[in-house]
Amino acid sequence: MASDPRRGRVASASPDSTTPETTPLAGVDLVTSTEQEQQDGSVTPAPEESSYKLKFCTVCASNQNRSMEAHLQLSSVPYPVISFGTGSLVRLPGPSITQPNVYNFNSTSYAQMYDELHEKDPRLYRNNGILNMLERNKNLKWGPERFQDWVPGQPRVDHVAKGDKGSLGTEAGVVDVIITCEERCWDAVVDDLMNKGSPLNRPVHVFNVDIRDNHEEALLGGKAIRDLADRLNIAAGEERLFNGTEGWDQGTGEARQSFDERVPEILAEWQEKYPNLPALWTLSWF
Repeated sequence: MASDPRRGRVASASPDSTTPETTPLAGVDLVTSTEQEQQDGSVTPAPEESSYKLKFCTVCASNQNRSMEAHLQLSSVPYPVISFGTGSLVRLPGPSITQPNVYNFNSTSYAQMYDELHEKDPRLYRNNGILNMLERNKNLKWGPERFQDWVPGQPRVDHVAKGDKGSLGTEAGVVDVIITCEERCWDAVVDDLMNKGSPLNRPVHVFNVDIRDNHEEALLGGKAIRDLADRLNIAAGEERLFNGTEGWDQGTGEARQSFDERVPEILAEWQEKYPNLPALWTLSWF
C-alpha cells in the first residue's frame, strides 16, 4: 500500500494481522447509536446516524459483473455510488473463448446488449448467466462507463435524469472512496488518477478487493464491499459528529484528518473477517 507525501499524517503501512486496539469514544454507545449488526455479521449505520453518506465508486474490467454487483449492494443501502470499467472495450463471454461479445463503453446500453444476446442465442446466454446479469444491470444504470474517460468534478446530473440507481448525491462528479475488484484495475485507477494531475486537489481513498470474475464470487464480494463501506461510513460519521465538518470535502480539517488516519485500522479489521478477499489501499487525489 502507498501514501501521498502531501498527507504526512495519513498512515502508509499495510494493515497487518494484528488489529490495533481501539477505544470507544466517550459517551457514545457504538453498537446502539452508530451501527446495527446484521445476521450475516455485517454492520450498517443506524437510521439516526444515516443522514451523512460517503460517496462510493466501484470498478472492475468491463463494468458488468463485479462492479455492478457492488453497485447494487451499495445503492440498496442507499449510498451514493457510481461504477466504471477499466478495459479498452466491454467484453462478455460468447459461444467460445475465442469469440467474445465486444461492445464500446459509454455508448452501448445494457438493454441493447441484452436484446442482442437474447436474439442470438437465448438458451446459451440464459444458462451461462449473462442475460440475468444484464437484466440486473439495466435496472441499475443505463450502460457501462470507462473509468479513464471519467472527468472528476464534471457534473453527472444526466445520470440522475436517466434514473441510475445511487446517482443521487453524485451529481458533483466526485466520490470519497473508490473500490476496485481486481488488482490490475486498481493499478489502472491509481495510474489514471496520477496522470490526470490532481486538478481538484481532493483526496480519495482507493481500495482493491480481489474478487474472482464469476457470478457467485461477485455476490459474496459485493456483500463484503458493502460491509467495508458501512465501516468506513460509520467512522466518517463519528469524526464529523465530534470534530465538525469544516474542510471535509477539501480533505482538510480535524475530522477528515482523523478519518483518514483510521482507514488502515478499519481495513485491517475488515480483512480479518474476509481473509479470502485480499485487499489493497492507498490514498490518491482527484
